Amino acid sequence: MAVTHPVYRQPCGWQAQLVPRCPEPRLRRNLNCDFAVIGAGYTGLAAARTWAEARSQDRVAVVDSSIVGEGSPGRNSGFMLEIALADDADPTAVERMAGCNGLIGEAMQWLRALVETHGIRCDLDRTGTYRAAATAKGRQSIGRYRAFLEAAQLAFEELDQSALERRLGTRYYQYGLYSPDCSLVQPAALIRGLADSLPGNVTIYEESPAIELRPEGPGWRIECPSGSLLARRVLLANNAFVRGLGVGAGRLTAMYTYAGLTEPLAAEQLARLGTESRWGLLPAHRLGSTLRRTGDGRLMVRSFYGYEHEEDNDRVAARLRQCLARRFPQLGVDEWARPFQYVWGGTTGLTYNGAPLWGEVKPGLFVSAGCNGGGVVKGTLFGRVLAQQALGQTVPDVSTLFGRASWMPPEPVRQLGFSLISAWEKRAAGGET
Repeated sequence: MAVTHPVYRQPCGWQAQLVPRCPEPRLRRNLNCDFAVIGAGYTGLAAARTWAEARSQDRVAVVDSSIVGEGSPGRNSGFMLEIALADDADPTAVERMAGCNGLIGEAMQWLRALVETHGIRCDLDRTGTYRAAATAKGRQSIGRYRAFLEAAQLAFEELDQSALERRLGTRYYQYGLYSPDCSLVQPAALIRGLADSLPGNVTIYEESPAIELRPEGPGWRIECPSGSLLARRVLLANNAFVRGLGVGAGRLTAMYTYAGLTEPLAAEQLARLGTESRWGLLPAHRLGSTLRRTGDGRLMVRSFYGYEHEEDNDRVAARLRQCLARRFPQLGVDEWARPFQYVWGGTTGLTYNGAPLWGEVKPGLFVSAGCNGGGVVKGTLFGRVLAQQALGQTVPDVSTLFGRASWMPPEPVRQLGFSLISAWEKRAAGGET
């Protein structure tokens, strides 16, 4: 049977810190609507909101396989990048990158306005972000990103090992950059707030996975376990799992990555962790480790990748503890012998060339998938613009600016290729993991 949604081994650590949410009812009838969205993530909710605000008399429906906040959108690291991702950055294409940055910046302003207007309590803070390298190869990668920032005339600060230690409390990294163009957020709180503040003509059906999609009359029927939706326009925003609904099988793959979050550290421990009380760090290599220090004194680490399935979280937790122990040995052996308070996995949709699968794929059927790890702001942008396109509005040329997802070979060649590339990339990443 085609896989249309993830089923996770462990609860989301961000969600577990919040007051339990009473989910919206499941879809239990066969209903008609004007616009339907599969996936209540940043992309899907942005699309639903955009359509509902433009056509206040239309009925808009969103189905999701999980409880809002517990699914993939609440499981990310909470980085809201206001400029292009490092892997997207191209210092030789300044004009195109300026177009990308402009759209990403507008999406971030839209999100910030929603947070302020609706009083969404999600710890949104424009802290900026660090990118740091622990190896010579990592430093070369950081150098390429610096070239992009310089060419685009974007602000940044260069930091040596001592400066990084002074701010972050670790001597693990040799070199880094600080960019102010990033905010940090509690992602589960943000996605819950965005869902709860949707216009009144939007209905969310939680714990209602789409298990089949088929054309019917002038529209599309979405089948869920206990009911269905018939809509003239449907937007798929369930990332790599669009493949289970017959879209993008040759363009996307599902990757699982893992996070560990400590309990709040003691005051004497925090005193050994540098001058910055809240920060986020992105690795020099895409298989490296992402770090955060939260406002309540926790450390979070995200690292390691699994192909198409989730690994045993206990084994992953031991490897995540080693990541933190290497970076913060001053906290002592006892600290890293203790388990994380929360460990969880999450999925992302990857494409071979890093470009999205985006646009109208069949009459009345739209898809936005493959954000390649930049889902909060970039996913919001793609969902908003795609809904505008479905409404018949003039929109930016997303495919020219951000590219088109390239073809991937079928299984088992795809998995073999991933295994070979992953082994090479892990070796190249070295101390960045």
